[in-house]
Amino acid sequence: MSAPRTTPVRKVLDRLSLPERTFVLDALRTETVGGVLLLIAAIAALLWANIPALHRSYETVSHFHLGPDALGLHLSVAHWAADGLLAVFFFVAGIELKRELVAGDLRDPRAAVLPVVAALCGMAVPALVYTLTNLAGGGSTQGWAVPTATDIAFALAVLAVIGTSLPSALRAFLLTLAVVDDLFAILIIAVFFTERIDFAALGGAVLGLAVFWLLLRKGVRGWYVYVPLALVIWALMYNSGVHATIAGVAMGLMLRCTTREGEEHSPGEHIEHLVRPLSAGLAVPLFALFSAGVTVSKGELADVFGRPETLGVVLGLVVGKTVGIFGGSWLTVRFTRASLGEDLAWGDVFAVASLAGIGFTVSLLIGGLAFEGDALLTDEVKAAVLTGSLIAALCATVLLKIRNARYRRLVEAEERDEDRDGIPDVYEQDDPAYHLRMAEIYDRKAAEHRRIAAEKAAGKAAR
Repeated sequence: MSAPRTTPVRKVLDRLSLPERTFVLDALRTETVGGVLLLIAAIAALLWANIPALHRSYETVSHFHLGPDALGLHLSVAHWAADGLLAVFFFVAGIELKRELVAGDLRDPRAAVLPVVAALCGMAVPALVYTLTNLAGGGSTQGWAVPTATDIAFALAVLAVIGTSLPSALRAFLLTLAVVDDLFAILIIAVFFTERIDFAALGGAVLGLAVFWLLLRKGVRGWYVYVPLALVIWALMYNSGVHATIAGVAMGLMLRCTTREGEEHSPGEHIEHLVRPLSAGLAVPLFALFSAGVTVSKGELADVFGRPETLGVVLGLVVGKTVGIFGGSWLTVRFTRASLGEDLAWGDVFAVASLAGIGFTVSLLIGGLAFEGDALLTDEVKAAVLTGSLIAALCATVLLKIRNARYRRLVEAEERDEDRDGIPDVYEQDDPAYHLRMAEIYDRKAAEHRRIAAEKAAGKAAR
C-alpha cells in the first residue's frame, strides 16, 4: 500500500531568486534617493508655507498660472505639478506594474496571491475606518479614498534615515504592495474622480495611445517621436476630464518588459532606468513642494484629531493600513496552507504593514481631488495626511528597530561573497560547483600559509 501523497508547504516571503533580488535592490536604491529628496521637499514646503516672511511668496508661486489658454492648459504651478509632473510618476508605475505582471511576482498566481490580497485589504480597511469614523462623527464620507495609498519612496526614506536594513524578501514585499496599491489608486482616480467626460478629447487620447502602441509594435525608436506624442496624449487626456495621470499609466503598460534573444534588458526596463531618476528626483519632490505646504499651528493640529474627516484620514493610515495589510497577509497564509520563510516572523510583517501607513504622494493627490472646491478642508486633509504618515513612520521605526540586529545579520548573509565572483554565497551553497570553488580557495590559502611559514622557518635557521 503506497503512502499518502503530501502537498509540500509553500513558502512565502522567502529568499528571492538572484535576478529578482538584483532588480529589486536596483529599483529600491533609486526610490530611496528619491524618497530622501521627497522628505526634503516636504520639509521645505512646510517651512516655506509657515514662515511669516515667506508665506505670501509660497502662495504667489503656487497659484501662478502659465500655459496656453487656447489649449485648456493655462494652469497654476501647483496644478502643473499634480497633473503634469505626476504623469511621469504614474508612467514609471505603469512600467513597474507591467514588469511585475510578465516577469515579477505577479506573473505566478500562487506567488501573487499574498501581495495582491494584502494590498487590497490594505486599501479596503483604511477606507472602512475612514467611513465609519465619519458616519459616527457626522462628517463627509467623500474622502474615503485618501488613506488608501502607500508611498514607497517615503517609506524607503524612513528606512534610510533610521538606518534599518530590511532583508530582500521584505523589501520585495513592500515594493510589490506599492505596485498593486498604485494600480488600485489609479482605478480609484479614474472611476470616482471623473465628473465630466469630453468624448471628443477622450477619443483623441485613445487614438494617440493606439498610435503609441503601433509605433512600439513596429519597433520605431527615438525619443523625438515618443515624447511629443506623449505630450499630445497627456493634453487630450487632461481636457477629456479623466485625470491626466491615467495617460502616463497607459503608456507605461504598453512597453514590452520581456527580453528577446540578444537583449540584456527589455525596452521597458531600459526606459524605466532612464525615467525613474526624473520621476523620483524631480517630478515627485516638486509635487510635494507645492502640495505639502499647509500652514500648521497648535490649533490646526488639534483640529486634525477633532474633525471627523481629518481624524478618519489619520486613523485610516495608522490603524487601517497596518490592520489591513497584516490581516490580509495572515489570512492568505492561513487559508492557502503556506508558511513564512524560515528567517522571518509575523512581527516582521506587522512592522512592514505599519511602514505602509506612510501615504504621502497619492494621498495628497486624492485629498485634493476629493475636496476640490473647499480650500480650507483640502488643507486640513493634507495636514491629516502629513500627521498620519508621521505617526505611521514613528510606529514603524520602533517596531523595526526592535528587530534591526537580526535584519542586519540577514542582510550580511545575503550579501556575503567570500569568493568574490559577484554572486552572493547564499545563492551558491546548493550548487556543487560552489563547494568545489570554495575547496580550491581553501587549498590556495592553506598553501600560501604553508609557504609563509616555511619562509619564516628558513629565515630563523639562517640567523
